[in-house]
Amino acid sequence: MNTLDRYLLRSLLINYAIALAVMMSLYMVLDLFVNIVEFTEDDASFWTAVGGIASYYGAHSFLYFSQLSGVITLFACMITVARMRRANELTAILSSGVSLHRVAVPVIAFGLCASLLWYADTELAIPRVAHLLARSHDDATGANSRGVWFVNDGPARLVSALRFLPAERRMEDLLVIQRDERGAFEKVIEAEEAVWEDLPGHEAGGVWRLIGGEERMRARSAAAMGPRDTVHSTKVELYESRLNPTRLEARQGEQWLDFASSSQLADFARNEPMLTNQIRRIKHGRFSAPLVHILLLLLGLPFFLSREPANMFNDAGKCLMVCGACYLMAYTGDNLVRTTTLSALPAWLPLIVFAPVAVVMIDRVRT
Repeated sequence: MNTLDRYLLRSLLINYAIALAVMMSLYMVLDLFVNIVEFTEDDASFWTAVGGIASYYGAHSFLYFSQLSGVITLFACMITVARMRRANELTAILSSGVSLHRVAVPVIAFGLCASLLWYADTELAIPRVAHLLARSHDDATGANSRGVWFVNDGPARLVSALRFLPAERRMEDLLVIQRDERGAFEKVIEAEEAVWEDLPGHEAGGVWRLIGGEERMRARSAAAMGPRDTVHSTKVELYESRLNPTRLEARQGEQWLDFASSSQLADFARNEPMLTNQIRRIKHGRFSAPLVHILLLLLGLPFFLSREPANMFNDAGKCLMVCGACYLMAYTGDNLVRTTTLSALPAWLPLIVFAPVAVVMIDRVRT
């Protein structure tokens, strides 16, 4: 690492920190401005509302960073190179015999490091707060009850509850339906109430302790459940489940699969085959997103990596149009295209379309 690299990296870090603070703050302030009424519903006190706001945006900051990471990196890098061009520093670098392609090397390396930061946020931070991301603005603390309707608990059980209170870690009017390997009804568990009890050593970290729990099972000789079939009924006090309160709450969100880590996605694919296409789409998106972030840099750099004097606003507008089109295609494929059988195509389409454009533009840079 020479003097030029250190100078560029220092400028990149400063501009990245500024872009991160400005964009994240702007995102939160705009969202708070639109939804401030929901935080103050039910005559909540001032400090209760403040606590709800802090809890909501503290968790969602990881999600906002995941959504804005590529744009933040692009903005920081373009501002750094544009400032050097405006101050004629690129001309001085060229006169010393250093190619402009060499100037781009630390910028792209910085983009790779920022992509690794995005990957760590997606794989480590977001899965830990996924249950908080499932909460709405008016239930930032998880105090409100919600219904649970036929959530898969492993490959053979479906869990429902009339009321689920995440903050109290309990369910009311629990119903568990268990099926055999053919998908036919096997038994049902009902309980007036289920309270989570932490027990070290269990796969999910504990069990559900049932109040008024009862298990009903049809006779093994019966081919199908009918009004005259023999039913065996027994009392049960514990229900061992893969769904602890945190996992159960996380699955209440519409995008709960997007918030899972790669290991969790692999577990879902084994136990819930109907999610295979969605999981494949998400996995391809995890691999393609860092490449899209680098592609945005390669598309934006040629507009500023020049020694020729020009209107900076004109170049910035062109950069915005080209990079904006690439980002819009990536966003559309990640968030809107969810039903296609070609689940991998939306994730890689921006690279297929814009990678040749980036190669041509980089090649045309006069060094």
